[in-house]
Amino acid sequence: MEDEKSKLKVPEGQHILSAEFFSQVIDSLPDYSIFTVDNDLKINSWSSGSIQLFQYGVEEIMGKDFEIIFTEEDKKNGLPKSEIAKALKEGKAADNRWHIRKDGSKFYAYGLVYPLTSDDGKMKGYVKILRDLTERQNAEKYAKEAEELSVHKQSILFILTHDFRSLLTGVTGTAEYLNTNFDKMDKVKAKEMLELLYTTSKEELNLLDYLVDWARIKYAAEPFAPTKIELYTYVKNIFDTLNENAVANDIHLHNDIDEDINVFADGDMLLSVLRNLISNAIKYSNKGGKILVTAKRNENQIIIEIKDNGIGITKEIQNELFTPQITTISDTWKKDKETGIGLLLSKGFVEINGGKIWVESIENEGSSFYFTLPIG
Repeated sequence: MEDEKSKLKVPEGQHILSAEFFSQVIDSLPDYSIFTVDNDLKINSWSSGSIQLFQYGVEEIMGKDFEIIFTEEDKKNGLPKSEIAKALKEGKAADNRWHIRKDGSKFYAYGLVYPLTSDDGKMKGYVKILRDLTERQNAEKYAKEAEELSVHKQSILFILTHDFRSLLTGVTGTAEYLNTNFDKMDKVKAKEMLELLYTTSKEELNLLDYLVDWARIKYAAEPFAPTKIELYTYVKNIFDTLNENAVANDIHLHNDIDEDINVFADGDMLLSVLRNLISNAIKYSNKGGKILVTAKRNENQIIIEIKDNGIGITKEIQNELFTPQITTISDTWKKDKETGIGLLLSKGFVEINGGKIWVESIENEGSSFYFTLPIG
């Protein structure tokens, strides 16, 4: 019988594939970064695709820690080590995430990590395989932005053709009636119509201002100029502006922000956000209600809360807040299109400043609007 050794013989004319051959194969894949790390997670091999993708030459990357390719946020959250732990436990670890090049720029990549073992089962390290997906990621992002922009344009068109036109029709109709019948009208009736004309004109002007600001976020965008801002002072300024309206509705305003809390934001945008959210809180509060503005630190950001004990918001409308759809359903949340546009405006300004915005609300109990801003 043929012994085991003869079975392992390489037939004449054939060759065992060498490490050099595999190295050549790896280096022929420029779209992929393939490198290995030892058991201490120090890089000990580096393909030509890795040089192209990460911009590090072989000599300057050898011996560097595996974490060098990860973002600061991922390193802070312990993702490099958790990725290795998963590969060791499950045989591989896959992920889609952002990575850092030598010059500090980021790219989005699909990655795989496999453990490497010797013939006798001893751990030799790990291999990492990455493929740059930035172009696909950007394409998906642009497609999403194009879709949002389309909805955005449709919403503006709806407001212009429906709400703005309705207000303007009311103004012109009232003005025409006054012009024709003023001499024979009762003074009290004429005064009422003039007050209506003034109120409607003011609403129309406010709506136009909202539209201009809202469009400014998507299209022109004025120069973005963030600075260090004392939050207490900005809230106080808005309270002073809206105090007359609050007093008229028996609403009590409370600025409970510590005077030493600062944020890093564009001043005009912050004022717009505060004005929108606080005026909405006044609008949807019951007489005798209370509005409380607070702020607290959370790591490198400040969370601002604007809390009221007013009518609250239904689940249906909460799901549509901060989207263009709110401008078409806000008749169910009283009759005010400015609210929906103001929230869209606030969302845009908060996000430009590196924050996020959300709401928590219970019907007939009140609402809390939250938004974050960086400290620096």
